[in-house]
Amino acid sequence: MIGIFRKQQEQLAERFIRHQYKKQGVPVPDDITLSIQAAQMVKEAHQIAGKRGRNVLSILKEMANDIITDIKSR
Repeated sequence: MIGIFRKQQEQLAERFIRHQYKKQGVPVPDDITLSIQAAQMVKEAHQIAGKRGRNVLSILKEMANDIITDIKSR
């Protein structure tokens, strides 16, 4: 079961992603796709933070920017 803190991180990641899509003028995906992207981002951010000792929030922000950069380059 996902902890409350982890769920809050996923919700925050969804907002980061949604904001980046809108900011770049890219159509926002459906809620399910967005939720999946956010969950994967949080999982990866925790792995990175564990290896490098960085802050999960700053990693999530960087990852949200990377998602949009990847989409725009397609």
